[in-house]
Amino acid sequence: MRIVAEHLSYTYNPKSPFAVKALDDVTLTIEEGEFFGIIGHTGSGKSTFVQHLNGLIRLPASKKRRPKRPKAKKGRPAPPATVLTVGEFDLSSKKTDFRALRKRVGMVFQYPEYQLFAETVKEDVAYGLKNFSDKKLTPAETEAAVRAALEIVGLDYGEVAEKSPFDLSGGQKRRVAIAGVIVTKPEVLILDEPAAGLDPLGKREVMELLHRLHREWCKTVVIVSHDMDEIAENCTRAAVFSEGRVVYALPPASLFKMTDELLALGLDIPLTAKLCAALKERGIEVDCDFTVEDLIRKVVALKGENA
Repeated sequence: MRIVAEHLSYTYNPKSPFAVKALDDVTLTIEEGEFFGIIGHTGSGKSTFVQHLNGLIRLPASKKRRPKRPKAKKGRPAPPATVLTVGEFDLSSKKTDFRALRKRVGMVFQYPEYQLFAETVKEDVAYGLKNFSDKKLTPAETEAAVRAALEIVGLDYGEVAEKSPFDLSGGQKRRVAIAGVIVTKPEVLILDEPAAGLDPLGKREVMELLHRLHREWCKTVVIVSHDMDEIAENCTRAAVFSEGRVVYALPPASLFKMTDELLALGLDIPLTAKLCAALKERGIEVDCDFTVEDLIRKVVALKGENA
C-alpha cells in the first residue's frame, strides 16, 4: 500500500484562542515495502501525521471521490487540493471504509503495554481480531490467528496464552501489545517510538522483531523516533518534520551528511556521523552509510590501505 499525502494541513482547536497548527502543507510519499522513519523534535507534527494514516484524525470528507478544490480568495490563487491516500483508500472521501483501513494499517502507540486490559494474553490479542474480522470466527480460527501473532513476536503460545498480561515482564508486555495489532496481518505497521524506555538490549530485540515483521508479516513499516542511531541503522528513508512541515525526506546515508542543517533544527545526529566528523577533522574522510557495520568496514579498509 503506497501512502501519498499532498498539501496536508491540520489545526487543533481551529477558530479558537487555543488553535495550534500541527501540520502545514505536508507533502510526502511512502512507498510500499519501505522501512520508513519519521523524525523531528517534540511538537513538529510527526505524531499528528501518522494518526491521519489510519483515520484516527480525519480529513473533512466530501461527497465526491476527491474533495472540491478550494475557491480562490480575491486577488489570490486557489490553494491546492489536499490529497491523502493509503493504497486504494481515499481518506478524504465519505465512502471510505475506515474499519477496513484500520485492519490493513496497524498503529502501535508509545508504551503500548499500558494499553493491555484483558484477563489473559489470549483474550487481549484476540480483541483486535474480533473487532476487525469480516466474519464471525470460530474458536479454532481465533486461536490459530492469536498463536501465529504471538509466535511471530517471539512468545510461546503455550506459556503465555492463559497468563494475565500484567504478570509478564516489560519486554513481554510490549510484544503482546504488538501482537494485538498485527494479529489482523496489516500491510502497513506504524509505531510511535517503538523502543522508548528500553535498555540497549531491549531496543535491539525490538528492532530485530520489527525487521522480522517487515520480512514476513507487514509489507511496510513506519517508525516515529527521536533516536537517530535507530533511524540510521534501520530505515530505508526518513522524513524530517519541523514546525508542521516536511523539510527533508532522504535515505539516512544522505540525510546524516547534513549535520549543520539537522543541528540547526534542534535535532541530534547518529554516533556514527559524529565519529565521521571527528575523523574528518583529523584529515580522514570516511564515506559510509552511517550504520555501525559500514563505518567499521570502511575504517578497517582505510587502515589496510595506509598500512
